[in-house]
Amino acid sequence: MAHKFSEDELNMLDKKLVISMFLSMQDQLERMNENMEALIEQVRLANQKQFGRSTEKLDQISGQLSLFNETEFFSNEDEAEPDLEEMLPPKNSSRKRKGKREEDLKGFPEEHFSHPVTDEEADAHFGKGCWRRLEPDKYPKLRYTPASWTVERHAVDVVVGTTGEHQDEFLRGERPVDLIPKSLATPSLEAAIINAKYTNANPLDRIEQDFKQYGLNLSKQTMSNWTIRCANDYLKHMYDRLEQILLSYHVNQCDETPVDVLHDGREGRTKSYMWVHRSGEFYKDKPIVLYEYQKTRHHEHPENFYRNFKGILVTDGLQQYHMIENSLEGVTSANCWAHARRDFADALKAIGKKNQKSVKASIANEALERIAEIYHIEGQLKDLTSEERLIRRQAEIKKLVDDFFAWAKQCIADGILTKGKTLDGLHYCINQEKYLKVFLEDGDVPIDNSASERSIRPFTIGRKNFVMINTVKGAKASAIIYSIVQTAKLNNLSTYYYLDYLLTELPKLCAKAKKGNIDTASLDQLLPWSETLPENCRKPRR
Repeated sequence: MAHKFSEDELNMLDKKLVISMFLSMQDQLERMNENMEALIEQVRLANQKQFGRSTEKLDQISGQLSLFNETEFFSNEDEAEPDLEEMLPPKNSSRKRKGKREEDLKGFPEEHFSHPVTDEEADAHFGKGCWRRLEPDKYPKLRYTPASWTVERHAVDVVVGTTGEHQDEFLRGERPVDLIPKSLATPSLEAAIINAKYTNANPLDRIEQDFKQYGLNLSKQTMSNWTIRCANDYLKHMYDRLEQILLSYHVNQCDETPVDVLHDGREGRTKSYMWVHRSGEFYKDKPIVLYEYQKTRHHEHPENFYRNFKGILVTDGLQQYHMIENSLEGVTSANCWAHARRDFADALKAIGKKNQKSVKASIANEALERIAEIYHIEGQLKDLTSEERLIRRQAEIKKLVDDFFAWAKQCIADGILTKGKTLDGLHYCINQEKYLKVFLEDGDVPIDNSASERSIRPFTIGRKNFVMINTVKGAKASAIIYSIVQTAKLNNLSTYYYLDYLLTELPKLCAKAKKGNIDTASLDQLLPWSETLPENCRKPRR
């Protein structure tokens, strides 16, 4: 413990020594204050992450929007009952289209009900000959019928020769190709299992219980075996073809998220990773999203995936991605502006909504306002062509970006900040300047990697529901299935009917293929944007 000087001892000390001690204590106090401010920021940020909303929107961080999200907050007794066309998904479009009720209902099974007024009832009420019939009031209702099951009992004719050249030879009827030999599984049943687990994020336990309610006893072990088998034997062919097409695009986007795999050959609960690779956000016609399981976050994984890629790869600032640009010729890294603003958003959360004067006066707030101005203009360019978007970016956004980096460097040079999230954010932006400016040179490059984060979200939701993927084999199968399901959704397909169709057609192609190699033309007929897909695949429901 340091010696405490008494007043008499201090009076006896040399003046120069007292000054030296005071300056030293002043430096110590300044460092203590900096550390204290950093700790307070960390505590506030930790509390916000645990108890607050996860958002980076400037208006919500500043407390301008309501925090209520309860049923009674949104309740409105005066709200009119929605029409049927508002409740049903629009046909071949993500937007609501009113006045299309009959078109929306087309394709559903129908039952007709009449609610008559007999002649006798009319005579009794109006008097005989004192009435006439008008057109009936007609209106639709939509009825739900729970899952139903049909047992398919197949009989294959067998004929045997009794005399002649083919005596004792057998002739059998043409037997349909089995999805899984010696199994009860059919394409429709397996599609229902995959749809429930990978589209609706239901764990197999819940699917098993749901099936039991409808009278079917099907164990989660059996469903798991079927699903892995179908992924590896059939859907993997579609995955490989989609990967070839994805790598031919000029712009790709990539992200990753942790996943627990219990039995992966390593001790304990070591983190594994699910990587997501998707087409550039502006490629609307044939969007693709693929998932890839790997044990680690090592740079060799994305490097191996993109070894045949020539173009621009949009990612966050993870160093593993930047190493790809250095090791693979023809690959350019572009960074994400959403990540660039993250530290500044955290800094404002740490200040707190109650300190609005401090928020408005902060460097973090100015950084977010500058970035928000860039985003505001970029948001107006989404529906333009690549060429038009590039022209507008050069004319309206480039100067804002250049000014932002000049301002950020000046903030560092001024030396006002010594620690904290704001300083981290400034350093991050300056270090990533080269990558953050790539979108200004190519109209196909999005400003951020939010599309990848949206694509990985369905997996993270499913991950919460089934906690972990038990084996590496299961993790790889899940990556394949998520890829097919999410790509189908991006292409506005019904995942159930599309899976049913794939699991019907792929076994036929595999049975005909030589050495397991299905020709590309046959696979292309099954792609999500193929014009030969059955009509029910393209509809939200039938």
